[in-house]
Amino acid sequence: MLVALASLLVLFALIRLAIWAVTSFLKWLEGGKKVSASMEEQFVEDGRANELRTYAQELDDERSLRHLGEEVKGERPMLTVEERKELKRDSAEAREAYLGELKLTWYQIVMIFLVGSVLGLIIEQVWMFVTAGLTESRVGLVWGPYSPIYGFGAVLLTIACWKMRKSGATWWQVFLISMVVGGLLEQVTGWGMETLIGAVSWDYTSVPGCITKWVAWPFLFFWGALGLVWSKAIMPELLFRIGNPTTMRQIVFVSLLALYLAADIFMTVACFGRMAARDAGIAPANPFEEWVDENYTDQFIAARFQNMTISSATGRDAQERA
Repeated sequence: MLVALASLLVLFALIRLAIWAVTSFLKWLEGGKKVSASMEEQFVEDGRANELRTYAQELDDERSLRHLGEEVKGERPMLTVEERKELKRDSAEAREAYLGELKLTWYQIVMIFLVGSVLGLIIEQVWMFVTAGLTESRVGLVWGPYSPIYGFGAVLLTIACWKMRKSGATWWQVFLISMVVGGLLEQVTGWGMETLIGAVSWDYTSVPGCITKWVAWPFLFFWGALGLVWSKAIMPELLFRIGNPTTMRQIVFVSLLALYLAADIFMTVACFGRMAARDAGIAPANPFEEWVDENYTDQFIAARFQNMTISSATGRDAQERA
């Protein structure tokens, strides 16, 4: 009992430490040299955008629990219910105005891919543990806690929903297009994984309403519902919180992050490519392939990608040994 309690306290302390570290790092990124006016035009339609975002944040802060605590202590006048509703309404209007002047650029795309990859992996891990009791690794890249299919899904939904938002699409149009986007993503990704690297991460052939091995009607409806929720609730809030870069530190950080994710994807493809080549008896052709064979063995891949079924005999044997 004491060990469990101590473990919970340690976990809580680590979570608080992680939140503090991330918050401190984000504040540090907001410092330093500001972006030039010409560079700012690449990210926003109008120079008022940053002012609108700051104004909305100030309104949110006015009605936050922190300020409510100050009111209780008597350090500031108590806000009425009507005043709080007015602050919320003004904040929503400022957010809409800000999003109306925001351009969807590589800066937001990289951050959305990162958030989607990490959160998608966490949700899948929790879901599989709750529904099936599985604790296997479900990552999709050789480095880091990322599942790229969720990252690409978040990016594609954002691009599609952003364009529909700009064009004033109706809810049923958002639903149908989200179904198409999700279905194409699953079909192309599933087919590509099996065809190019001999790996299967999911299979819908036993699911009622199966269309192809990687696409089924129940999940298409799920994609449609997700698109509605994404376009109305998640995407606007996510884009508002990401914002657009105001300092050179932010641009440099996200640029380095994009290079890292690109290298991670490249290395993952290279590892599976060499695994297939080793199974076919093809020797490494250069020092890089030799390094891959030495450091990313079949056993490593089987242990890293535990939820995948690898069609090659070598891959299956490695999974059994792991």
